Amino acid sequence: MAAGLAISGPAPKQFPGKLTVFVFLACLVAATGGLIFGYDIGISGGVTSMAPFLEKFFPSVYRREIEDSSKNQYCKFNSQLLTLFTSSLYLAALVAALFASTMTRIFGRRLSMLISGSTFLAGAIFNAAAQNILMLILGRVLLGVGVGFANQVRTSKYLQSVPLYLSEMSPPRLRGMLNVGFQLMITIGILAANVINYGTSKISGGYGWRVSLGLAFVPAAIIFLGSLILPDTPNSMVERGQEEKAKSMLRRIRGVPDVDDEFADLLAASLASRSVRHPWANLLKRKYRPQLVIGVAIPFFQQFTGMNIIMFYAPELFKIVGFQDDASLMSAVITGVINVLATFVSIATVDKFGRRVLLLEGGVQMLISQIAVGTMIMWYFGESGIGSFPKGQAVLLVAWICIYVSGFAWSWGPLGWLVPSEIYPLEIRSAAQSLTVAVNMVATFFIGQVFMLMLCHLKYGLFYFFSGWLLVMLTFVYYYLPETKGVHVEEMSKVWKNHPIWKRYVEEEDDVKGRNPPA
Repeated sequence: MAAGLAISGPAPKQFPGKLTVFVFLACLVAATGGLIFGYDIGISGGVTSMAPFLEKFFPSVYRREIEDSSKNQYCKFNSQLLTLFTSSLYLAALVAALFASTMTRIFGRRLSMLISGSTFLAGAIFNAAAQNILMLILGRVLLGVGVGFANQVRTSKYLQSVPLYLSEMSPPRLRGMLNVGFQLMITIGILAANVINYGTSKISGGYGWRVSLGLAFVPAAIIFLGSLILPDTPNSMVERGQEEKAKSMLRRIRGVPDVDDEFADLLAASLASRSVRHPWANLLKRKYRPQLVIGVAIPFFQQFTGMNIIMFYAPELFKIVGFQDDASLMSAVITGVINVLATFVSIATVDKFGRRVLLLEGGVQMLISQIAVGTMIMWYFGESGIGSFPKGQAVLLVAWICIYVSGFAWSWGPLGWLVPSEIYPLEIRSAAQSLTVAVNMVATFFIGQVFMLMLCHLKYGLFYFFSGWLLVMLTFVYYYLPETKGVHVEEMSKVWKNHPIWKRYVEEEDDVKGRNPPA
């Protein structure tokens, strides 16, 4: 057990600074990148549960959906085209994010923002006006392109993901709180989508789904306008040789005149990063093994908690277990509210209790909830998929799902973005963060695409499948994840040197070079 416990090491170096209004507003604007992400996560599930939408685009699913409960409920929504409508956005976002870096570097920020805003608008129009499946999928792909561009923060020459921008702008002691703002915006976007779906489902004429999909332009406009006013981080200014501007910006965001020690660390990290010619190749070096493993594992595990299944397909799931149309959409609203409220718990505790405690506690909470939900579905639906929940048991099922959602919302949800954004040294940060985002998007696409197929074949066992992954990730966090709270992003190398497992990968080479002598 020692490997999981001996992780603290010496106290992290403390730099003077406070939370300024300037930093708070900059982080707030940057975090709005999560709005469109959350809206697109939440909107698709409600829309694909609406009868007029299914009847028009997916008649075979519609026929299964309206059949009585004497049929197999597990396979009711099993359609690869239907799930492609949801998941295609995330594959498009991944490809777009890769192109966004090159295009922004060559053509500049304004054109990139114009592309982002234009594709958002085009995607919303295509979805709202869709007459066939091709228009639907094309609209989602265009929205994905917009997500890929919008969830990158342009800082002059360099492109950063929103969580990375937040980590670089934040004072170390408050980095967790401010970074969780991105996840909070995602949850607000999901809740807004759930509420809108509930309202538009009542619109007569059967076109409520068009309103839901078309309203994607609202968060898109907010992100587009906000991204035009974001300031550069001191880290990116130093990288471009603007040292005086960087020091001035550092004073402004820390709110104190004495930033010499922190600025010296930034300069040292920048000098080391400039010596690196091939950051992608350097990711494979032995000394970066800890960052690489954790930067890939955390976003992968985040998706294999199964949480996005709840967010993508909550109305369908509630319909499968016997809820009516209004009840299924309202249940999705309830889980959305829990998701938002529980995220505030993370904001309040992440810099007090640390990352490990929240990840472990949230993982255990989700594990118990997944097993409870799977067992209840097994009891009432069995292998045949034929059955229904009594009213009292249906309420209990929603309660267990809310417990599950809250566990994710204060742990793996926000920390799945926070932890990778704060562990990378400057010399590999851009490439490594791109890899983290890529893993997240690929895993999101995969889970979104195959969930209904897996539910049809694994039945209630699917919830035990995700429970097994939760056991794996709990073990991983306990033994392999060091505590990073309060550590400056440019001082993170000391964390690995004091970890009983990872120290063997980093201490020898760095000590020989003298870059980061032991504290």
